[in-house]
Amino acid sequence: MAAKPFPILFIGPTRIGDAVLASGLIKKLADEAPGARFTIAVGPAAAPLFAEVPGLDDLIVMEKRRGSGHWLALWNRVRSKHWALVIDMRGSATARFLRTDRRSGHRKLGGEPVHKVIEAARLLTLEDEPPAPFLFTSDEIAARAAELVGEGGPILAMGPASNWLGKTWPIERFGRVAIELLDAEGPMAGGRLMILGGPDDARYVEPLARTLSRDRLIDLTGQVDLLTAYACLKRARLFVGNDSGLMHLAAAAGIPTIGLFGPSDDRLYAPWGPDTRVVRGPREFDQFKAIDPDLNQTIGHMMDLPVDTVVEAARELLTATEPGDA
Repeated sequence: MAAKPFPILFIGPTRIGDAVLASGLIKKLADEAPGARFTIAVGPAAAPLFAEVPGLDDLIVMEKRRGSGHWLALWNRVRSKHWALVIDMRGSATARFLRTDRRSGHRKLGGEPVHKVIEAARLLTLEDEPPAPFLFTSDEIAARAAELVGEGGPILAMGPASNWLGKTWPIERFGRVAIELLDAEGPMAGGRLMILGGPDDARYVEPLARTLSRDRLIDLTGQVDLLTAYACLKRARLFVGNDSGLMHLAAAAGIPTIGLFGPSDDRLYAPWGPDTRVVRGPREFDQFKAIDPDLNQTIGHMMDLPVDTVVEAARELLTATEPGDA
């Protein structure tokens, strides 16, 4: 007998990275809630991440509107239904007035900052065993990724762009890391370079794309959607990138991931998983906050992170994650 439908409303984050970090909750419910049917409401950037969730009834894209009109639009879409569970990561008033058997909303808690994965897990009292980020894909997406990546040596994936200059490592340093790792004497000798980013990043990544010959380059910048990028990352041997949504996609894909941090808080946003590393220069997050309190100045905060530090971390992580039969 088929399980009785269990309608779940998930009001999630706007940003890609936050949405990836919360995605384990969807996986947990899909696996363990009989009859789970999902209505997912998230921002435009994050919405494509959830397109392949099993049992998806509705994917609501919350385009920001003047006067909080996006919340009114959401209310009009979901108010008539009786929900089995409402999860509201935004702590909105909308969720508090819906008919539901169980409601769980974000609350600000005191004490030390906790990682966003743990913060999300608290919504279902799972903080002792927080569900790891996970994204659902289709066979078609996997086949497209295989076609894009093709065959060849090990893949070094890089996400060199970011949404703010302050946490963007200089592009030429990414090139130097790629050469160190992929040249004839490097730990990924004979490998290929995969570059990922959004459509607006195409010109920015050009110096990195020129680092290797075309037959060793997979430049997907602005060419693929988020789930296809995720499927492509599953085929990489290592990811190196700024603190960004791409970094969280790589860690969620289960590949060794190095996140380059400066003026962002790795206590909250470190890549999640055992095969991940945070790499910093000599300054901690609080030191950046002292000189740029609102974290919005046009300053290249990442200039004091040396290439050698990143290369050393990459070599260590490659060694630590070497397959047992290598």
